[in-house]
Amino acid sequence: MPPRGRPPQPSRARTRTAAPVPPSAPEPTESRKLFRVAGLSAVSALFAHEPERVERLFFDERLKPAVGAFCKAMAAARKPYRMVEGDELAKVAGTVLHGGVVALMAPRTLPLFDTEAARRAAEPLLILDGVGNPHNLGAILRTAAFFGLPRVLVSDHPGQALPSEAAYRVAEGGFEWVTLERAPALPAVLKRLRASHRVFGTALDQTRPTVDAGALTGWRGKQGAKPPAVVLGNEEDGIPPATLAACEAVLTIPGSGRVQSLNVAATAAILIHALAAG
Repeated sequence: MPPRGRPPQPSRARTRTAAPVPPSAPEPTESRKLFRVAGLSAVSALFAHEPERVERLFFDERLKPAVGAFCKAMAAARKPYRMVEGDELAKVAGTVLHGGVVALMAPRTLPLFDTEAARRAAEPLLILDGVGNPHNLGAILRTAAFFGLPRVLVSDHPGQALPSEAAYRVAEGGFEWVTLERAPALPAVLKRLRASHRVFGTALDQTRPTVDAGALTGWRGKQGAKPPAVVLGNEEDGIPPATLAACEAVLTIPGSGRVQSLNVAATAAILIHALAAG
């Protein structure tokens, strides 16, 4: 109560300047607007290549020492980051397989493959036409990054897996090192590509002569030799007939015969090694 004889004074809220407090974990609807990248390897690669794409960062106490540089980058960009408990981190990540750290980033768009640019680059190519399992896609990108294959193409096959949170998690940062491009109307693309590359399809096709992975090597430094481009098809049905018809040769990996074929990611690993070796 104010002292007698003095009119009541309006109350004044005290103001002070405080350091910004990072917000709590985003609401589920907010998380879906951004792309979740989980795991230390994947998040580290993202910060190494495109830190500006990261909009939010969440991590558990176990990884606090490992993400210190990331937190500094987020603070400098005035973007939120926060250490959270394991159950909250699982909600942010949408999975318990988050590896202790999750970055939310703006989704990428896949650029269109340019056959003329590929001709000038004279690089080997791996092309996926209907590889539907996102874990296989992630494993293939991880292998491509490991062996230094610079580029992978994906077709417009309705079953083709595209970059996803699951694929990013399995790729362990591979998406940051390998250029992934779209190649719609793949048979027509392959026909144009044959002017600059030797195009191989992978199939168990007894009606056409086959070569093994050795055909992918030895082209570097050989005058007039074309770099190879290899097409891998759907895990169950293989390469669509129109795509296979556009290939110059059919490539096989000889085995013991005890099982019919390899998993597509294992096949890709053998072929990527040969492509990168040249």
